[in-house]
Amino acid sequence: MPPALRGQRPAWRDPRLWVGIVLVAASVVVGARVLASADDTVQVWAAAGDLGAGQRVEADDLVAQRVRFADPDALAGYFTVDDELPGDLELTRSVAEGELLPRAAVGTADTSGLVELPVAVEPELVPPGVGPGDVVDVYVVAPISADAQAGQGDQPPPQGPALTGATVVDAPDPASSFGTSGKRQLVLAVPEADAPAFFALLARYDAPSLTVVRRG
Repeated sequence: MPPALRGQRPAWRDPRLWVGIVLVAASVVVGARVLASADDTVQVWAAAGDLGAGQRVEADDLVAQRVRFADPDALAGYFTVDDELPGDLELTRSVAEGELLPRAAVGTADTSGLVELPVAVEPELVPPGVGPGDVVDVYVVAPISADAQAGQGDQPPPQGPALTGATVVDAPDPASSFGTSGKRQLVLAVPEADAPAFFALLARYDAPSLTVVRRG
């Protein structure tokens, strides 16, 4: 007679199977909770490049960055990617590349306190790619006039840029912007209070020559 076969318990009734399923499910839940608690960052808009005061900010000027705020209340001072940005977003101060875009740095043209200042520069003293939205410094590179030196006594020539962090509002094409002087014209947005000091500085030179240095 053939040997009797012992009946086998179905696999789904094996308690070891159910214990294994419970352990796997528990590990998935715990892992998900750990990951969720670890990723407490939020996406915030930051400047893709140096942005100057008075510049109108477009979508291409911003990049999203994930940031973890130690103080949750600090998040209210910045624009998150879920916020609807105003259509007339304009900066009231410069924002450096990579800096988070603060709500306190935006406003409108009538509250920014800026004026448009035209400057004429020798073409070889302007970076060829300068255009609207660029942030520049302007230096005066010329000897001070004899009359100014006499009036100022032994005071040394001013050091550093004559204009700092100015935003280029307009930069006509070099082929069309040269006047009879052969210089290239740029229009810069500067704080209103800086314009008189700039013109007073130029008055100290017989033939002031400007150099434009682009930031970033």
